Amino acid sequence: MKGFDPRASFGYEVSRQYDDDPRGDEAETVDFLARLAGRQRSALEFAVGTGRIALPLMRAGVRVDGIELSQDMVDRMREKPGGDQVDVTMGDMSRITTDRTYGLVYLVFNTIGNLLTQEDQVRCFENAAGHLTDDGVFVLECRIPTAPSRPGHQYLDTMQIGLEHVDVDAGQYDPLTQILDVSHIRISGAGIRLFPISLRLAHPPEFDLMARIAGLRLRERWGGWKGEPYTAASWRHISVYERAGADNAA
Repeated sequence: MKGFDPRASFGYEVSRQYDDDPRGDEAETVDFLARLAGRQRSALEFAVGTGRIALPLMRAGVRVDGIELSQDMVDRMREKPGGDQVDVTMGDMSRITTDRTYGLVYLVFNTIGNLLTQEDQVRCFENAAGHLTDDGVFVLECRIPTAPSRPGHQYLDTMQIGLEHVDVDAGQYDPLTQILDVSHIRISGAGIRLFPISLRLAHPPEFDLMARIAGLRLRERWGGWKGEPYTAASWRHISVYERAGADNAA
């Protein structure tokens, strides 16, 4: 997308609206992650954002640190109860380190796609591995890409129709770079507002290979936060990676 800057894609305006439409599976996400945090009760969230997951996970008894690129998103988190208790390191989640290790590192809601090259996504896996304790795990949640199968590699989807607005997604996919350029469009009486973003799409086998490069291996994969089986019909995957030399019995 010409002129797109990932550093500006989660600015002030987006941060003020980010929590307006919750996904509805936050509680299940937190339960899943809290179980994995285990006895160490320490976690690091890549792209911690407004604390949508980090804050309830802290209330569940897990100490959570975060890495985040957008100061506006962190400012929004700081306004929430407990938002000042998350230790946030500002910077790129594929490069920045907190200089600590954790029993759990996690990256949810397709956010790895914000890294627009395979090299950066591999580096993200390597950074996650570098933050893990010997028996720690890295959890990645991501949608199964559908844009590559769309006719002409493009689409226009109606997302929501309300009394005062209509939300539409317009997307165009480049199979050479695996990048999807998409604009979330809101049409209302106040005018037309565009929220553009670019994402690099990848399927689970590619992520598994990235994990191997980073010295990790797939431990388990699910189709949902409630432990739903991962099947050919799954619309997303929740992949749990561990160190390649980890004891399966641990």
